[in-house]
Amino acid sequence: MILAIDVHYRNLAKTVAISFKDWESEEILDIKESLTAYDSEYIPGEFYKRELPCIEEILTHFNLRDVELIIIDGYVTLNDEGKPGLGGHLFQKLNSKIPVIGVAKKNYNEAGTNQISITRGNSRAPLFITSLGINLNEAALLIKNMKGDYRIPDLLKLADQKSKE
Repeated sequence: MILAIDVHYRNLAKTVAISFKDWESEEILDIKESLTAYDSEYIPGEFYKRELPCIEEILTHFNLRDVELIIIDGYVTLNDEGKPGLGGHLFQKLNSKIPVIGVAKKNYNEAGTNQISITRGNSRAPLFITSLGINLNEAALLIKNMKGDYRIPDLLKLADQKSKE
């Protein structure tokens, strides 16, 4: 099972995790949602302090032995030295046992060579891919080939939309 996770903030953080079976399918196995209070403001390079507790909460709704990979909205690594971003901290929390792919809509210039930009559909705007536990080129290819005709793969877009509802 693969998980696509997104978090949106208002008075509470709403986290959505969509589980699906394989990369070629749009078939959703399950959608889980949770609301989490947060008190950390956004600090560039320390985004994980705000969002990681929300992701940890939503993961309690899944048997992690069944999870083969997690996709997050954000960065896994932040520079050429491998400084962990949100996904890197998640990978560490999972004892480096579940690969994590980060899909970011905005370029974080310091990410350097530990990111690959891809374009999808007719969009000229790239997505920025980072990963741990899976080869970066393979991760970028998986995201590039996910179902959907537009910049954002359909299942990632759905997670984003549901987190904003």
